[in-house]
Amino acid sequence: MEGLPEKLVIALICIIGFCTSDGLAVPVAALLAALCISAVIMLIMQEHSKIAAALIAGGAALCILFPVGLCALPLLLYDALRLRKWWLILPAVPAFIAGHSLLGVTQYLVIAAGMAAALLLHHRIAFLTAEVGHLKALRDSVTEHNLHLEAQNEKMSQMQDAEIRLATMKERNRIARDIHDNVGHILTRALLQAGALTVINRDEQMREPLLGLKETLDTAMTSMRESVHTLHDDSIDLKKVIEDSIAAVDSRFTVKLDYDISEHAPGSLKLCMAGVVKEGLSNAVKHSNGNQIVMILREHPAFYQLVIEDNGTCSRIRETGIGLKNMQDRVSGVGGQISFTPSENGFRIFASVPKEKP
Repeated sequence: MEGLPEKLVIALICIIGFCTSDGLAVPVAALLAALCISAVIMLIMQEHSKIAAALIAGGAALCILFPVGLCALPLLLYDALRLRKWWLILPAVPAFIAGHSLLGVTQYLVIAAGMAAALLLHHRIAFLTAEVGHLKALRDSVTEHNLHLEAQNEKMSQMQDAEIRLATMKERNRIARDIHDNVGHILTRALLQAGALTVINRDEQMREPLLGLKETLDTAMTSMRESVHTLHDDSIDLKKVIEDSIAAVDSRFTVKLDYDISEHAPGSLKLCMAGVVKEGLSNAVKHSNGNQIVMILREHPAFYQLVIEDNGTCSRIRETGIGLKNMQDRVSGVGGQISFTPSENGFRIFASVPKEKP
């Protein structure tokens, strides 16, 4: 219980005051009553402050009928100070003034010492409580600052990772382009030369070696193309491409993106999705009179899904333009299907691409 040690000190001073009183029964009864009232006040002070205040005022008023009860005045003062209502002990003032004929000088000194102790201890507790509150506020502030720093560090780390990933992708694209432009051309020339030598050769002993050389060069060319294709396709950051495409139309449309596709999706699928998204956004800019677009890209266990839907009014497709044809070609090129649904509530593009069987 908060304040119990200080209250025990004050109670000890009050007991000394009661011990200096004449008689036995009345001082003991008054002491027990004061201790009981003080204990009840301590128990109900937080939840029932009005009842506690009434008990303090009642205890102070009883001192008029029983002046010996003034010895418990330090306890009542301490409880009143804790309630921030020191004036609750004012009913005891008349008894304190008129009690000189019933109380001795020693008792007055003990009462005065107890009240001084109550004031000092309350001041000490209030100071310590304020310091504890300040330290808690400081702790909370430091904790909040640390959490903010952690969030900032995490954000910076993610930005650095993104920059590193983009730099890596650019370098991979450059390497793929250099291999394609340099090594690919050299192998192509070597293939042509090997083919020409095979045609003009008249020596039967050289025919088999030349055919073997041509086959080796064919194998090397195929392997190089597959490696370059894989290197280039894996470097595509589909989400970044889509976010860049959305940023290009954000002045016209509010786009809500729901993206859930693994980074390990095939490169051919990434190229297809990126192309359909760009074409779909371009189509919306040209033909839609809406202002919102919902875009969903999801990976399911057996297929990939793409949905682009705007809130413009479109009752029917008047003609199949080159944009829709391009989207159809892209999706069919990876074995998928695409549909276009016009309505009064908007234009909807739905595409699904099955996953390749392992």
